[in-house]
Amino acid sequence: MAGMNKAPAIIMLGQGSLATAQRIQQCYPQAVIHGLQGRVDSADRYYAVFGDTLRALYQQDTPIIALCAAGIVIRTLAPLLSEKGVEPPVLAVAEDGSAVVPLLGGLGGVNVMARELGEALGVNAAITTSGELRFGTCLLNPPEGYALADLEQGKRFVSDLLAGETVRVEGDAPWLDLAQLPASDNAQRTIHVGCARRPAKRDELLIHARCVVVAIAVGEADLLQQVRDSLQAAGIAEPALACLLASEVEMAEPSLHEAAQALNVALRFAPAAESLQQMLGAVLPQARIESVGGLAVAIAAAPVEVEQLGHRRGRLAVIGLGPGAAELMVPAVKTELARAQDVLGYETYVRMAGPFRADQVLHCTDNREEMQRARHAFELAAQGRSVVVVSSGDPGVFAMAAAVLEALHESSDPAWQRVELQILPGVSASLATAAQAGAPLGHDFCVMSLSDNLKPWSIIEQRLDLAAQADLVLAFYNPISKARPHQLGQALEVVRRHRKAHTPVVLGRDIGRPGQTLRVVTLGELLPAMVDMRTMVLVGSSTTCTFPRVEGGEWVYTPRWYPVKP
Repeated sequence: MAGMNKAPAIIMLGQGSLATAQRIQQCYPQAVIHGLQGRVDSADRYYAVFGDTLRALYQQDTPIIALCAAGIVIRTLAPLLSEKGVEPPVLAVAEDGSAVVPLLGGLGGVNVMARELGEALGVNAAITTSGELRFGTCLLNPPEGYALADLEQGKRFVSDLLAGETVRVEGDAPWLDLAQLPASDNAQRTIHVGCARRPAKRDELLIHARCVVVAIAVGEADLLQQVRDSLQAAGIAEPALACLLASEVEMAEPSLHEAAQALNVALRFAPAAESLQQMLGAVLPQARIESVGGLAVAIAAAPVEVEQLGHRRGRLAVIGLGPGAAELMVPAVKTELARAQDVLGYETYVRMAGPFRADQVLHCTDNREEMQRARHAFELAAQGRSVVVVSSGDPGVFAMAAAVLEALHESSDPAWQRVELQILPGVSASLATAAQAGAPLGHDFCVMSLSDNLKPWSIIEQRLDLAAQADLVLAFYNPISKARPHQLGQALEVVRRHRKAHTPVVLGRDIGRPGQTLRVVTLGELLPAMVDMRTMVLVGSSTTCTFPRVEGGEWVYTPRWYPVKP
């Protein structure tokens, strides 16, 4: 995929561009099709405002393929444009696929993408970059595994070649064999490819091969400075560093991750060995290994394939999808779903989280298998995989976050403890229902589950009585089911001891999903038959108010003030 770190976003403004979007997605299977709400019927995700969406994707460094006029994209992104070289690829493609125009991201591979899209759509990409047109490659954007030493020097170097200078290549650069460079053995200009530290020269384009791996271990020394000192002592340029390698028993050590982040390289892990040299030799047996400054440095003959070296730290994210509508899913959750290799959860919720790529593995289980699901998630993440456990609403509200933490708390497996664990929030059903109704949770409120699967009914009744007596707004999850049809009636009997019959009650069914309904009744009118398992019940306090909406129905809110008794 043109060496991209992120899957592209395909932006549709109208249904007429769907066929082109689907052809592009065949070229980039991981790409996500974004469709404008109300104008696009078939998309992976939907958005409401074109400009906000495009700018957000650009700022997230997401490659953008916009199926619209180039001018629209230019005007939208113009306020964000700054330094060339720090932007994602951005392309405009005609709705019918008849034109492919690379706009931004020349150093991010936009012209490579343009050629790939042109080939997929059967058109010539409108590439205008002089160097690429002349030489058939972008010298300023080497392929994956190589890094340009100095962008400004590179620009001057390419300008010299365009002005008629010839060039010779030193070092191993297979991709340049196919380029149409003005080559000459006697050339004054040189492209040098290697990993050695070299002084900058006006007549040389220096490209570093990422063929160096440094094995590190936690100690008293500043790891970042230790790596840099070791590279300097070995005569190796820092951009030639492909990744850092550490023992898997130190996987959770923050200093290792901080050093890798500062060096902008991957951090990989391998089984512990007697020495750093042995650990490094086990994963790079053909490389030349040196001991420098207390670290082990491996120099391979070619760029290192980082994904084939050891394994990464496993990641487990417990996410909340919100009530169901795509626009109510928080961006961090969408990002996590896009990076996931494995997705676990109750099948209904997993399907809500889609669509998924062909390479993503879905593990769907029954809704009552929470602990088994949590343990399975840790087993997968401990193998170095990126794992997501899905909940509806918020994962910390009667959902999977507690089960995952309980599984970790009970585990004696050190590999589970080393997994990177993150809980990502979602819009809970109570908050989504309240927002539809107005602000019934505007003052203190209590959230309760009426299910007695995991706690005795006597505890539920006791808590209901105390919460109702405290005059808290009440939010009921799991209010009724076929297995316990009588419990909502019993709960209402408890609440009615402390609330008047005119107390407003909000019934939100499938809020955020197709077919959602919202109904406002009084506590006196409320019957268990009005409620099912998919209904959120919000019972007001003594201060909760209602008033008519102009378009019909009622607004419900609980004032933030509270009457003070004399």
